[in-house]
Amino acid sequence: MVRVTCAPASRRRRKRWLKRAKGFWGDRKNHIRQTKDAVMKAMSFSTEHRKQKKSDFRSLWITRVGVAAKMRGISYSRLMDGLKKANCPLNRKMLSELAIHDPEGFTSIVEVAKSGFKL
Repeated sequence: MVRVTCAPASRRRRKRWLKRAKGFWGDRKNHIRQTKDAVMKAMSFSTEHRKQKKSDFRSLWITRVGVAAKMRGISYSRLMDGLKKANCPLNRKMLSELAIHDPEGFTSIVEVAKSGFKL
């Protein structure tokens, strides 16, 4: 009777793990047990970090808008409150882009917010 080793299938499995570990450092890229652990951990973190990315970008936008608002003499919270009272439907992402790429436009929005805040 011929001994069956399942060599093609097991080799394919190992190569699949090693291919996913491309770019890893040290034994994590070429020893199958460490590779498997590292890849599984990396995959679980990638799922978690996809969710975190939304929060990270929101904080970045808030920081940018806050700094740009301070440069124009108004705090972030007063700016957002003034925009809400003035019925200005700009979100934080758009405000951040305006603050970076169109400073004059952002200044006019700050004036709208100041007038809305006084209402």
